[in-house]
Amino acid sequence: MNDTRALFARIADRRPRIIDLGLDRMQEALSRVGNPHKELPPTFHVAGTNGKGSTVAFIRSILEASGKSVHVYTSPHLVRFNERIVVASKEISDENLIDVIERCDAAVGERMLTYFEAVTCAAFMAFAESHADFLILEVGLGGRLDATNVLDKPLAAVVTPVAIDHQNFLGDSLSAIASEKSGIFRADAPAVIGHQMPEVMSVLEEQAVRVGAHVFSYGSDWNAYLEQGRLVYQDGNGLSDLSPPRLFGAHQAMNAGLAVAAIKAARVDVDDPTISIGLQEVRWPARLQRLKSGPLVELARTILGDEPEIWLDGGHNSHAARAVAAALADLEDRVSKPLILITGMQANKDILGYFAAFSGMASAVFTVSADQENAAPEGDVAAAADEAGIFARACSSLEEAMRRACRETEDAPRILICGSLFLAGEVLAAHA
Repeated sequence: MNDTRALFARIADRRPRIIDLGLDRMQEALSRVGNPHKELPPTFHVAGTNGKGSTVAFIRSILEASGKSVHVYTSPHLVRFNERIVVASKEISDENLIDVIERCDAAVGERMLTYFEAVTCAAFMAFAESHADFLILEVGLGGRLDATNVLDKPLAAVVTPVAIDHQNFLGDSLSAIASEKSGIFRADAPAVIGHQMPEVMSVLEEQAVRVGAHVFSYGSDWNAYLEQGRLVYQDGNGLSDLSPPRLFGAHQAMNAGLAVAAIKAARVDVDDPTISIGLQEVRWPARLQRLKSGPLVELARTILGDEPEIWLDGGHNSHAARAVAAALADLEDRVSKPLILITGMQANKDILGYFAAFSGMASAVFTVSADQENAAPEGDVAAAADEAGIFARACSSLEEAMRRACRETEDAPRILICGSLFLAGEVLAAHA
């Protein structure tokens, strides 16, 4: 639809497409469109560095398994812009998206808000105008000054693992970043805190107490772990023996546990069998997703003459890399294969820190440049992999990288396409 393409072009060109944290513009804009943020259903507000999207997906899946309708707001999208705004459990239609953006622009002007602020304002309008039982709202960046942080009182404020990222906006220490994340806590609302490093946990708990939130922390108030193929969740009300989460990796078990903790802390009435169904039915692309079809898989199948093992992950910092590396190490213990990476990253990321997680584990890295603003040149990514002690070669395309990855070892490799959600989006778009 031409109108939709024109809208997306206009959003992409919005004043200015930069990160400019603060709530004044957002609050003024919301007042001009009737304060839709005051008409939202009970809301789970989710911040953190890693695992936000997966935790959102688990909460959504559990709520929907219980028969509830759910609004969801996430970013960025992988393939279609509409992925960001889920209205009553369905991606927003092109018509609805055009309508709320145009009404937002008419009320506040096209240049008043940044890209993210404008989309957030439009999402609040769409959510307020359609019934749902719950809203799950993912923070874009930080927490305290993020455009989503305009709610008086969420049903629960949830913080996933915090790590070093976006230092130029949030601070260059874990404690400073944790303080920004804690800005979503509210008095008399649960502050549900996932597994954290000790200094992060200390800051989050102190800030939660300071604002009068009800602290519900991993390790002291709740726990979750995998045991004999089951997810065990435990808090002061007892133990739950649950099905393991559909998403792969020990880190996803922790994200699933945090989602369960959020629902328990919010006192949403969902029984354990229904929670298990939600954990099994969850879908969240590009988080250690096994690719089974598409042009890259077909290319690998042709070269290898066998069924290829290809994984896709959009994690893009050192903390995420360590989680993925640990999951692949578990796979290696079960079935040994040489690990080959195909990697593209954004220039503002800690590329060397990312590859350090795979040092001594990956046999080779073939680098590409994602088709996205601020993507790091493939040569720079390869140089960082070399510095981390991993053999690396720059490639001009994903296809070239896949050919090289398939031919790098005599044994059939385990191939991981990784390093960027933008790169993951390109892969998924091609596989659609």
